[in-house]
Amino acid sequence: MENPNNVTEFILLGITKNPELRKILSAVLLVMYVSTVLGNLLIVVTMITSQSLRSPMYFFLTSLSIMDVSFSSVIAPKMIVDSFSESPTISFGCCMAQLFAEHFFGGVGIILLVVMAYDRYVAICQPLRYVTIMSPRMCCLLVGGAWLGASMHATIQLLFMYQIPFCGPNVIDHFMCDLFPLLTLACMDTHTLGLLVILNSGVMCAAIFLILIASYVVILCSLKSCSSAGRRKALSTCGSHLTVVVLFFVPCIFLYMRPVGTYPIDKAMVMSSSVVTPMLNPLIYTLRNPEVKSAMRKLWVGHRTRGSH
Repeated sequence: MENPNNVTEFILLGITKNPELRKILSAVLLVMYVSTVLGNLLIVVTMITSQSLRSPMYFFLTSLSIMDVSFSSVIAPKMIVDSFSESPTISFGCCMAQLFAEHFFGGVGIILLVVMAYDRYVAICQPLRYVTIMSPRMCCLLVGGAWLGASMHATIQLLFMYQIPFCGPNVIDHFMCDLFPLLTLACMDTHTLGLLVILNSGVMCAAIFLILIASYVVILCSLKSCSSAGRRKALSTCGSHLTVVVLFFVPCIFLYMRPVGTYPIDKAMVMSSSVVTPMLNPLIYTLRNPEVKSAMRKLWVGHRTRGSH
C-alpha cells in the first residue's frame, strides 16, 4: 500500500533567520564557492597537461578534484541563491534529487580517499611491485568502483526516503535536504529508519575513518627503512592525505553517527564538508607537493609565453 504524502514542496529556513547576516554569509559563500571551482579546475588542468604528473596518485587526485567541484555544486549555488529569498522552497522531487546527489558525490569522495590510501600503501610498502599492482587498468577499475559503490549507497538512502510519508509540517530548519532533517518531518515512527541511516552512513563513515587512520599508521611505521629524502617526501604526501581525511570524515561522523534529530551546529558541519573542505583541498595538496607546484608554475609560464606572442 502506498504511503500518504501530502507534501509537494519543503520550505527551507536557510543558514540563519537574520536577513542581513544571511546576505553577508551568502557573499562569503560565493567567494568560497568560486575559489573551490577555480582551485579544483586548476588542479585538473595541471594534472591533464603536465607530463610529469602521470602517476596513479595524480590520477586519483584529479578524480577527487572533479568530485569536490560536483559535491560543492550540489549544495552551494542553491544555498547562495536562497539567501536572497524571504521564504526559499524546494520541490519534493528536487529535494530527493539533491539528497541523492549529495550522498552520491560524498560517497565517491569517501571511497576515493580509501583508494588514495591504498595507493600510498603500495607505493611505500611495496615499491618494487607498485607499477605492476597500480596499472592503468587497475586505477580505472578503482575509480569506477568508487562511482559504483557511491551510487549504491545513494540509492539506498533514496529508497529510505521514498518509504516515508510526509503529511505536514513541511518546514526544514536547514539550507538543504538531508536525511535527519527530513526524518524529523515524517508522519511515522522513524526509529528503525534512523538506525538504518546510522548503519548506512554513520557506521560506514566511522569504520572507514578508523581503517584509514590505521593504514596511515602502518605506512608511517614502514618509513623507518626509507632514506631521509624518501621519508620526507612520504611524510609530506601522507600528511596532506591525512589532513583531508580528518576534514572530510569528522563532519560526516558527527552528522550521521547519532539518533535522529537536528541541531544548530549541523549547518556549520555541512558547510565545512561541502564548501570549506573542497576549497581547502587544492591548497593542501599543492602547498605540500613540490611536483604539483612546479607543474603549475610551468603551466603559468607557458600560458604567459603564448600570450606574449
